[in-house]
Amino acid sequence: MFVRELHLRDFRSWPRVDVELASGPVIITGRNGFGKTNLVEALFYLATLRSHRVSTDAPLVRSSATSALVTATVENAGRELTASLQINAEGSNKAWLNTAPQRRPRDLLGVLRAVLFAPEDLLLVRGDPGDRRRFVDELVAQRGPRFAAARSDYDKVLRQRSALLKTAGAAMRRGGSDADSVISTLDVWDAQLAALGGQVTAARIDVLGDLEPHFAGSYAAIAPHSRPATLRYRPSVGDEIVPAAGESADPEAIEAALLTRLGEIRGKEIERGLSLVGPHRDDVDLVLGTDVAKGFASHGESWSLALALRLGSVELARAEGVEPVIMLDDVFAELDATRRRKLAEFTAGAEQLIITAAVAEDVPEGVGGRRIAVNMIEEDGVRHSVVAPAAETPDPDGPDPEGPDPDGPERDVAEPEVSETAVSDPPGRLTS
Repeated sequence: MFVRELHLRDFRSWPRVDVELASGPVIITGRNGFGKTNLVEALFYLATLRSHRVSTDAPLVRSSATSALVTATVENAGRELTASLQINAEGSNKAWLNTAPQRRPRDLLGVLRAVLFAPEDLLLVRGDPGDRRRFVDELVAQRGPRFAAARSDYDKVLRQRSALLKTAGAAMRRGGSDADSVISTLDVWDAQLAALGGQVTAARIDVLGDLEPHFAGSYAAIAPHSRPATLRYRPSVGDEIVPAAGESADPEAIEAALLTRLGEIRGKEIERGLSLVGPHRDDVDLVLGTDVAKGFASHGESWSLALALRLGSVELARAEGVEPVIMLDDVFAELDATRRRKLAEFTAGAEQLIITAAVAEDVPEGVGGRRIAVNMIEEDGVRHSVVAPAAETPDPDGPDPEGPDPDGPERDVAEPEVSETAVSDPPGRLTS
């Protein structure tokens, strides 16, 4: 699988760009803040319906616009598909496949399979549980739209139930019909939360089970003298729902366990005004030997674990019969010589490898392929990204761009949501 063309309109710092890509390595260079990361972010969003940097869609839309358009032509085993996604600063997004409108953006999931390596990957080891949940959810989502539907519905039910819990305490203190109404309504939300939570949790457990041997093998290759690395799903409802190795998770059993636990802690949830159990509270442990890596692993071990998660994700896609697009976003500059070499060796045979780097010297020797230079210009007082002609390749010794980073705000760690909508008109000609 590889992306043959990428077209952006009003995405981040790019008012417009039409880039022809190619199979094999593609190297994108440009100073920090010039917009190169925005190109891989657009592709990753098309693959997962999520940004790896922010939790809402509004920052993805250029400040002078109301919507952004991302279009990519993907070639896979001789079959060509063109996926388009309109990202709206407000309201629901729209999607097209080969110019045909899709009912929901999640119908595009599976068209492009991609694995993105980025400096933020250290958060998969050292960050909050939400970072690890997002990683697992991205893996499951790329298998097809069914999980995205369950996760989106779960998030909606969770918001409604949590809103009810915030007002339930006062109603219970008043007693009478108010208390009866709260109890009956909570019963309805509990049933829906448990049913959807069972589906979400089971899908996560299964994909982690499929990933683990690839993760363990990748870690052993990166750090052959370290202790073995394993993955462990840690559900808030209790470890008893996690099946034995090699077995599939049972959504109905998880649903029953969730429903029981929700009943047991209802009083505590009403008191605190929070939903305290469910997949939104789960975590994934990365384990070295018998020790959980978070708070224990060294900086080098943490990078090795993060790389193993991504390399394992590539191997998982390959085991499922898909050669994913591999994207390395300013990663080589973060790694020591040994890890740079191992990463370059692993990705050398990728059908498409997209690398971003501040300067060409950050890319290991021997990695050739199509090269694209990115620049930043100012027109009418507004700065924006452009693809630089060869003669205008940015000077690596020049000053950093002034003003706020056009790549957008710093990454936040709130739970992202999948946008969905019915669609109407196609996006129109890309050359307009």
